[in-house]
Amino acid sequence: MADGRSVESSNPKAAGGAPAPIWQKLRFDAKLAAEQEPSLSSYLAATVLNHETFAEALCYQLAQKAGGPDMSALAVREICEEAYKQDPAIVAAAERDLQAVLERDPATRSTLQPFLFFKGYLALQTHRVAHYLFGQGRETLAFFLQSRMSELYSVDIHPAAPIGSGVFIDHATGIVIGETARVGNDVSMLHGVTLGGTGKVYTDRHPKIGNGVLLGAGSKVLGNIRIGDEARVGSGSVVLSDVPARCSVAGVPAKPVGGACMKPAQTMDQKFDMGL
Repeated sequence: MADGRSVESSNPKAAGGAPAPIWQKLRFDAKLAAEQEPSLSSYLAATVLNHETFAEALCYQLAQKAGGPDMSALAVREICEEAYKQDPAIVAAAERDLQAVLERDPATRSTLQPFLFFKGYLALQTHRVAHYLFGQGRETLAFFLQSRMSELYSVDIHPAAPIGSGVFIDHATGIVIGETARVGNDVSMLHGVTLGGTGKVYTDRHPKIGNGVLLGAGSKVLGNIRIGDEARVGSGSVVLSDVPARCSVAGVPAKPVGGACMKPAQTMDQKFDMGL
């Protein structure tokens, strides 16, 4: 720029008012926070500002959280770096996940909150690395990361379960996702969600969640069933059978309620019109 300012120190929106790329926005937010709270400047430098790419910063953050006496943070960081190098789609998914939090969580003040502090976001990114390792046949290491994720964030996702991008896990405490579950793109789920089985079955036994689905707090989706695209499951519900696309269900067992829903994962609208 003509006045010598970097892009990061100016407005964090690209030309024409479009949202800035997530890494540019994260660095802008980190610089602003460091100026406002000098006591955190070293921490923000270590976690964000000292890194050249989003992938580097995310590797560092996940490693600092997951590292411990059994495996050093440096070792975890090297594992994450390998996963991101071999499968760049993991990083792209992490960026979309962060954008989803910004768009769907009204409590989020900046990119820093989910990146540094939100256990739903951090647990999901840890799972993405574990899922990569599981696919490479490195199952013991994948289960190690799953165990650390459960200890740190109270989130238990089997490393075999594939999860799409643009996924928002709000609050996250008590999330359980089984081995043969599948989660599509642009899904939102709140705390206490279970995607589980219904018995001691060794084959395909867990739910398949379509794109754009909203799973309310404490909802239980059990068995090898399909939740259609943009469906909505009410809080506290127990779902035991397939749910059609754009259908709202609630209750124990869950049944259709209200009218059709559109993009519930984006709107986060959990209020059902029982009069329809």
